[in-house]
Amino acid sequence: MATYTTKQQKAVLDCLSDRADSPVSAAAIVDALREQGEHIGIATVYRQLEKLERQGSVHKVTTDEGAYYQFCTHGCASDCCLFKCERCGRIVHLDCHQLAPLYEHLEHEHGFSINPRKTMFYGLCRECQEGA
Repeated sequence: MATYTTKQQKAVLDCLSDRADSPVSAAAIVDALREQGEHIGIATVYRQLEKLERQGSVHKVTTDEGAYYQFCTHGCASDCCLFKCERCGRIVHLDCHQLAPLYEHLEHEHGFSINPRKTMFYGLCRECQEGA
């Protein structure tokens, strides 16, 4: 079944794609689109972001400061997780099959089922480690 892409959805996706290196808030998307002459309301942006997240095109990154969204450059599977560099703030998507045994262990031994799409690991990215 083909998925219909609206003009608004394409505008939101293009905006995120142009900023694929870092997460962006919905308000920042609205501002960026207005600068481009696109007048899309915040509620519409949130609806489009929810659709794009369900499709796997966008990651929702929840922090203490609120929700941010980042374009997924490689079409992550449902078990993709996120890593955030504590020094530079960069967020990296990781789809690593080595994490599956950890998720299984946590579920079977500790009764806790992990949602990888909402899991974020914190540490230092390669560039920050090399620059340390």
